[in-house]
Amino acid sequence: MAMTTADAKRRVVLPAASPGDVFDIQSQGEGRLLLVRLERPQPNLGMSQERCLAAIAAAPLQPTMTWDALKAATREP
Repeated sequence: MAMTTADAKRRVVLPAASPGDVFDIQSQGEGRLLLVRLERPQPNLGMSQERCLAAIAAAPLQPTMTWDALKAATREP
């Protein structure tokens, strides 16, 4: 059985772990911890152009004034 020591930031190196792995830590009492590797989260791919346009169309805040009316209301004569 391998032994390791926690550093000043309470980190421990797991030889079988890979960067990005996610673990569930379960306390089993008397100083025993059980690490369960969870399925890696899927990366967020962001919004596609179609999803972005659909979100803009569905937005509740839509301007009710035309650009010309806005210019007339905000500019000095």
